[in-house]
Amino acid sequence: MEVSRVRALRGPNLWSPHTSIEAIVACTGAEQDVGALPGFEERLRARFPEMSPLQTLGHHDRIAMAQVLELAALGLQAQAGCPVTFSRTTATPEDGIFQVVVEYSEEVVGRLAMDLAAQLCAAAADDTAFDLGAALLQLRDLDEDVRLGPSTGAIVQAALARNIPFRRLTDGSLVMFGWGSRQRKIQAAEIDSTGAIAESIAQDKELTKKLLHAAGVPVPLGRVAADPDDAWAAALEIGLPVVIKPKDGNQGKGVTVNVTTREQLVAGYHAAAEFRDDILVERYLPGHDFRLLVIGNKLIAAARRDPPIVVGDGKHSVRELVEQVNLDPRRGNGHATSLTKIRFDDIALASLAKQGLVAESVAAKGQRVVLRNNANLSTGGAASDVTDDVHPEVAARAIAAAHMVGLDICGVDLVCDSVLKPIEEQNGGIVEVNAAPGLRMHLSPSFGKGRPVGEAIISSMFADGDDGRIPVVAVTGTNGKTTTVRLIAHLLTAGGLRTGMTNTDGVYIEGRRIDSGDCSGPRSARNVLLHPDVDAAVFETARGGLLREGLAFDRCQVAVVTNIGAGDHLGLNYITTVEDLAVLKRVIVQNVADSGVAVLNANDPAVVGMANNCRGSVTFFTADAGHPVMSTHRAQGQRVVYVDGAMLVAAQGKIEHRIALAEVPITRGGSIGFQVDNVMASVAAAWAVGTSWDDIRAGLASFANESDNAPGRFNVFSYRGATVIADYGHNPDAILALVGAVESMPAKRRSVVISGAGDRRDEDIRQQTEILGAAFDDVLLYQDQCQRGRADGEVVALLRQGLAGAVRTTHVDEINGEFIAIDTALARLGEGDLCLILIDQVDAALAHIAGRIAQG
Repeated sequence: MEVSRVRALRGPNLWSPHTSIEAIVACTGAEQDVGALPGFEERLRARFPEMSPLQTLGHHDRIAMAQVLELAALGLQAQAGCPVTFSRTTATPEDGIFQVVVEYSEEVVGRLAMDLAAQLCAAAADDTAFDLGAALLQLRDLDEDVRLGPSTGAIVQAALARNIPFRRLTDGSLVMFGWGSRQRKIQAAEIDSTGAIAESIAQDKELTKKLLHAAGVPVPLGRVAADPDDAWAAALEIGLPVVIKPKDGNQGKGVTVNVTTREQLVAGYHAAAEFRDDILVERYLPGHDFRLLVIGNKLIAAARRDPPIVVGDGKHSVRELVEQVNLDPRRGNGHATSLTKIRFDDIALASLAKQGLVAESVAAKGQRVVLRNNANLSTGGAASDVTDDVHPEVAARAIAAAHMVGLDICGVDLVCDSVLKPIEEQNGGIVEVNAAPGLRMHLSPSFGKGRPVGEAIISSMFADGDDGRIPVVAVTGTNGKTTTVRLIAHLLTAGGLRTGMTNTDGVYIEGRRIDSGDCSGPRSARNVLLHPDVDAAVFETARGGLLREGLAFDRCQVAVVTNIGAGDHLGLNYITTVEDLAVLKRVIVQNVADSGVAVLNANDPAVVGMANNCRGSVTFFTADAGHPVMSTHRAQGQRVVYVDGAMLVAAQGKIEHRIALAEVPITRGGSIGFQVDNVMASVAAAWAVGTSWDDIRAGLASFANESDNAPGRFNVFSYRGATVIADYGHNPDAILALVGAVESMPAKRRSVVISGAGDRRDEDIRQQTEILGAAFDDVLLYQDQCQRGRADGEVVALLRQGLAGAVRTTHVDEINGEFIAIDTALARLGEGDLCLILIDQVDAALAHIAGRIAQG
């Protein structure tokens, strides 16, 4: 078995809405039927007993090794604790070649699972060893390393519950919610509105206390010490016992509490100095350690934090008791679990010494042995929820502390006997405020109920009903995609939206190109959604990006399908028929939001059928108002867009909006049929987004069919009394549409300049010139810059074959080079002639034509 072309589908895709790993798997000989391998399944289950039953594919009665790989990759992830459920194996037209798709929750974990599954299959086939425990441990450890921690994860889950999209921006905890101009960001439990100054204040413990004291918030007295001697002097000034800690520390690192002797203080000073140079000495407040979580103007949660302890049983040593406690599955080494393992380090040994114990001491039954003086969860402490016990005055002091520092999300550390009564009545005080506080003590406390702190954070960032989304319009089809994308973006801009756009020419933000080349894939779309100045996005969604990576978004507001044609890269990536292509293209329709709209070409049966896959509503368009699909749809009160004489009509029920085609320059008064189709699709999309009809009319009128507005899309020039048309048409359907358009334009003699894309099927290349040979007098063939895997001259030879039976063409030339072919064609033009130039290098070719025309 050979596994190749492993790639990650990072969004909704041909197979499912889930993120998935896709692999091409080649099975030879007996691998195409594992039932023919004696003892294989028994050996497989001996190595992985929990694996799902093997099942045949459809009507086939054989089970290929590829299916075993699929189930193993899914099962290994599931056993490792990953929340995955979807997998699929599909046979390709090539014998023994399969496409295997397995869901993942973390990409690197999914890739590793595929590798380990292949190793498992080989071990079962060859009767060699496979260490299941080691494989699952490897997957679990990797998953814990890369997945979001509990704090950030809780915020993400709260966002998903409100249909707010998210994107992880780094391997860490920096996450973006929403899109474009409505995006917000968090890093761990810190949000983008928190200022750097507030965070800096929170890190400076001494400054924090000054500000809190000025606000009337009780705080312990203290000051910075220059050295151990100065620290002891400060302790005597303040009065023993004291706390010694780094001035700007976090997570309880280097903190020593309840210091009563000079020896303890010196040891504590050196422990703190390992983390920072500035050491703070402050009055020790007796009582319990509480963490109060303030979000915005509210106290959301509170927990009492207890230091790590073990309880003696009269039999086991302290070290053994710690090892037993650390076996609790809730305890881990990082922040991914609700509790952290108790550390047995120098600080723990010092704490034992204060109690007259050592690591090997056997504590009496029931004796509480404290392993640390601080109660941070990160060092093994435990937390009990006390949210419902907090006195209103205590809550008010915590909120005042957060606001005084300037933190939107703040962990307030309070030391007092109880939160049931005001701080002042029990000689307590707030000892710290923390930016980006850990949330797991509130999400999964050791005792008590968890609190919905993730929901509270999301609610502070997004108002009720705000899902952080901007309108996203996805456009796909065989022909007309780029013009439709450009026109929709133009209409949305006319409606006052700052619009981002991707197409085969580049990435555009508010009309300015920020990237060039073919940008019709998901990576470019994601970049637009990242841009903070984008109020709406329009994406050309090409087949290549869909197959390679899936969609860049989970839902779109509008999906537009212009048409499905046979010339669109059939034969590549196992998309061999128009039906296959339709299944792929309908992915955008399947992922329309519940409140969204699919805009579908009523004249294309393959497109009409997609309506059944749309969870939102459907707008049909075609020039023929009497088309049965249109009549039925309108009778049902749904939206339709059609042509009535010289008018474009958008109707719903009895309500109609009419626009004269004479006022839409791109259609040349309605004479260019394929442009009328593009306009109808664009109007329907803008209507779905909510653009006003005044803005739609203004946008249509101002969208001239010039090379700067729609480069390479039926750009018309005048040259020495002749008409020159430049277009990027590159498949038979596009050629048919172009021929239909130019036949409506008068001309003495018609010529065409054409090359062909090498990644089309031979019959598709030949068919282009078969069509042109019936409509043009002269044909100039040229070889373009990129033959896409073809040998020199191969494409031109196929084009010439297509002209073998031409009924009109009388003259054929072969020219080496696109620009030379253009110059040759222009030089032959006379007044009243027409020349269609099918360009390859769009920007460069248009600039070349414009330069020749400028020279006269």
